[in-house]
Amino acid sequence: MTRHETFETDEPFSLQRRRPEGGTPVLAQWGFRNETDPLIDVLLGSPAFLRHMATSSLSRKHLREAPCNIQVAQAQHKELVAAYEHFGVRVHWHEPTPELPMQVYSRDSSVMTPYGAFITAMANWWRRGENYAAIRTYEKLGIPIYDMVTAGTFEGGDFNVIEDGVVLIGCGGARTQEEGARQVQDWFEKEGWETRIAFIDEYYVHIDLMVVPIAPKLTAVCLDCTEPGIVDWLKGKGHEIIDVPFRDTMALGCNFMSLGRDRVIAPTISQTLIGKLRALGFEVAAVEMSEISKTGGGIHCMAQALRREA
Repeated sequence: MTRHETFETDEPFSLQRRRPEGGTPVLAQWGFRNETDPLIDVLLGSPAFLRHMATSSLSRKHLREAPCNIQVAQAQHKELVAAYEHFGVRVHWHEPTPELPMQVYSRDSSVMTPYGAFITAMANWWRRGENYAAIRTYEKLGIPIYDMVTAGTFEGGDFNVIEDGVVLIGCGGARTQEEGARQVQDWFEKEGWETRIAFIDEYYVHIDLMVVPIAPKLTAVCLDCTEPGIVDWLKGKGHEIIDVPFRDTMALGCNFMSLGRDRVIAPTISQTLIGKLRALGFEVAAVEMSEISKTGGGIHCMAQALRREA
């Protein structure tokens, strides 16, 4: 499908700028074409009020067997922030509040796109306030809202931009429902994007637990838990696959952040991925995430790219 021709524009904050028929103009100052161009601005959530809650079967398992040490988790997040700053990425923050203990996972409550941010619809009741807080954040930053998910639940970890104009949408049923996934799919198909929905087991939470782009035509995938049809689809687009072992993936080892220009922030647990990337000449900042990830997410979950250099 051919993407609509659009022009770049600057405009004031608004709550819905999506054109129902498609052809929504691309923003001039914010957004990105893909998840592998050089990262300029990132949105993070503070762990100041972090609590370990049962947001998934993985976080429930840790809660039952070895709950998160919150102070250690907060220290680990500081190291993550330092890694972004080391690479010259400008960090923006959601305003922390005690009522939003999981706001550290800034990818979930919204999704940045070339057309502005869209606000998701969180599945867990104790996280739904994050959606409203995200609107306030974008208003403060002057980033207009593309639209808001209304048809069912949808979380940002299930919006996976594979390359320019191509998105893989995860749907596990528990966190992102098919109704929400179909609504988002419709929006982007009208903009001329190629979309594909990946129906995953709810155990895996979001699609970015198992599939994350590294660089142009290079993608990390857990082959043990990713549908072969998705792998063939990626290979058909010319993507080289770096396999992340299942054990590492379940420890959020496939959940890393590409900074562009062959630079990556990855969890220290992901030794196989880190070794393969360094062998390819990538600069990898390995950050210890063992405690904070017990609460339900990894490095990719904790970051919403706001601007990447084209």
